Amino acid sequence: MHPRFDLTGQRFGRLVVISFASSGKNTRWNCLCDCGTSTIVTRNKLVTATTLSCGCFRRDRLTTHGEYRSPAYNSWAMMIARCTNPNQTGFAKYYGGRGVTVCERWSQFENFLADMGPRPRGKTLDRFPNPDGNYEPSNCRWATPRQQRENQRS
Repeated sequence: MHPRFDLTGQRFGRLVVISFASSGKNTRWNCLCDCGTSTIVTRNKLVTATTLSCGCFRRDRLTTHGEYRSPAYNSWAMMIARCTNPNQTGFAKYYGGRGVTVCERWSQFENFLADMGPRPRGKTLDRFPNPDGNYEPSNCRWATPRQQRENQRS
């Protein structure tokens, strides 16, 4: 490989190039991320700063709470989507399209987690006591499927 194109030892964001991986349409490089994960990245993505890590940078940026992909985080993310994304199943008929909102405090996952606590096994987020109300601390609980059915709108 021509020295001018050798990226070995160079740093790109959190990635350090350790060795050449393969050539072809896009030259690929073995990289070691600061978090300890190995990954293969194309030269173009490295030099244009399209890829800066193994993916940990995005996760770290999105989550400072250490709960990324936890059951509570998934419930929170789905709650936000149901109330804000018109492409979400049920948006128009059951959630945001009919005026159901998420309180401003819960726009941050950390606040939701502080108010609701971790999601217990076998339970999901339920608007209770008012199934027509908004998502807010005074109107939500972790509920079993049976409790959800009993609280369902008619």
